Amino acid sequence: MAMGAVAASREDEEAKKMEAGGDTVGQKLDAGALFVLQSKGSWLHCGYHLTTSIVAPPLLSLPFAFAALGWAAGIICLVIGAAVTFYSYNLISLVLEHHAQQGRRQLRFRDMATDILGPGWGKYYIGPIQFLVCFGAVIACSLLAGQSMKAIYLLANPGGTTKLYVFVAIFGVFMMILAQLPSFHSLRHVNLISLVLCLAYSFCAVAGSIYLGNSDKAPPKDYTITGDTQNRVFGVFNAIAVIATTYGNGIIPEIQATVAAPVTGKMFKGLCLCYAVVVTTFFSVAISGYWAVGNQAQGTLLSNFMVDGVAVIPKGLLLVTQLFTLLQLSAVAVVYLQPTNEVLEGLFSDAKRGQYSARNVVPRLVSRTVAIALATTIAAMVPFFGDMNSLIGAFGFLPLDFAVPALFYNVTFKPSKKGVVFWLNTTIAVVFSALAVIASVAAVRQIALDAKTYKLFANV
Repeated sequence: MAMGAVAASREDEEAKKMEAGGDTVGQKLDAGALFVLQSKGSWLHCGYHLTTSIVAPPLLSLPFAFAALGWAAGIICLVIGAAVTFYSYNLISLVLEHHAQQGRRQLRFRDMATDILGPGWGKYYIGPIQFLVCFGAVIACSLLAGQSMKAIYLLANPGGTTKLYVFVAIFGVFMMILAQLPSFHSLRHVNLISLVLCLAYSFCAVAGSIYLGNSDKAPPKDYTITGDTQNRVFGVFNAIAVIATTYGNGIIPEIQATVAAPVTGKMFKGLCLCYAVVVTTFFSVAISGYWAVGNQAQGTLLSNFMVDGVAVIPKGLLLVTQLFTLLQLSAVAVVYLQPTNEVLEGLFSDAKRGQYSARNVVPRLVSRTVAIALATTIAAMVPFFGDMNSLIGAFGFLPLDFAVPALFYNVTFKPSKKGVVFWLNTTIAVVFSALAVIASVAAVRQIALDAKTYKLFANV
């Protein structure tokens, strides 16, 4: 009891220290940590952030992954992905809680790497990978949003000639406004709406799959894995990368940083809420979508709902599914923009001045607008989401979310080498590090094969 009181007291002191700009990981907090990663949230807010960052429109690519894996392997990979990420995210949370109780609350992934593994890991490995993965997710969201807007446009105006990059640009303008929300905590209400939206479009996708699967417009139900041996092997690793992307997060420390002290147990509750939504949506969409279209599954299930520009499920159902998807993409994009915002605030803002002083508001407005403009331009120029999805998962989410948490836990707590925990964590780290390398090769190979079809500002 006394130990619990001491731990709570330490966390309360750390919370006060953070508000005052005190020390974390041995250095004074910069403007990025003070302004973007404010620790004011509850476990419910944490659950909203987690759900938005994990249960996102890439889950509509799960039938595509199943097409390369088949029924048994697809379901097994989906179960393993859920189990390992839930376990890994809890490992990160336990490590963060441990350091907070020791008076060193870590707010960022690179802070963890610096404190646990050494400065080089944070500066040259974890930091750059996290930044690339998160900014890549913003680009992917911009592209998907443009595709959703174009699909809605074609449903309302069949034969319309407006190009994809126009819709990507329109979404970019909207994101420039949404990106000005000052802190991660200020997104809590946006992410509550996002949670409702992900349930809504998932249920709509399941309904559309059931309708299509029972109609004469569905492709023949063929669940065999196509291609020669080489293509099938690389297809498996490509599918694993897609599933890793779907379960990927990459910002667990930043999300836990938004929780008010004491943090003990709050992340676990948030993860339970998140994974209740994960299990409900991922498995229903993957199974119903693959059942409906088999090995004809396209990069996203919504593409199977339109053939040659004509809806093959009820037009109204497809319209609301695209609309719900579009709206949630804006929330997902702004969540994954937070690491970029944190870096930009650290570079251009003054921690000694108020968050809403003119000295800090002007650089914030300009830097975030430029960041969104860059993401929008890249999305419009290179509109090939399927290949991007695989590469992001293989290069970023597999190491960050599957391998690194086990390493952090073993180094921090030093579990006995005779115990199950040490060897379980070691196995996870080794296996998923190897998978990350192989899946990265498979993703790059797929990009090379598809390169002949690439065209800047393509209207796909």
